[in-house]
Amino acid sequence: MTDQHVDREVLDALREVMEDSYPDLLDTFLTDSESRLHQLQKTADAKVLAEVAHSFKGSASNMGAVRLATLCQALEADARNKSPAEIVDLVADISSEFADVRPVYEDERQHALTH
Repeated sequence: MTDQHVDREVLDALREVMEDSYPDLLDTFLTDSESRLHQLQKTADAKVLAEVAHSFKGSASNMGAVRLATLCQALEADARNKSPAEIVDLVADISSEFADVRPVYEDERQHALTH
């Protein structure tokens, strides 16, 4: 996994600051991401898309999921101006990117729990 997807320095800093709560933070990020992804996939409302993309962008950014945050930013900024087909494509990109980075966070969680 290249740095274009996950900023390892952000994870290192979070691990240091959160200490024993780090696995919980990872759990929350994964659970919230699943929920937000589901919301993005089931709505066509531009306002809802923008709001969900905004909160998803924030958590992705805070967790070092660089490309995921960028994709969410694009959806947030353009939800009102995109055609339904373009929105479907962007949500698919977000979904694909989350699928790519999810194992990184699951591995981090596993590692944090066993050390």
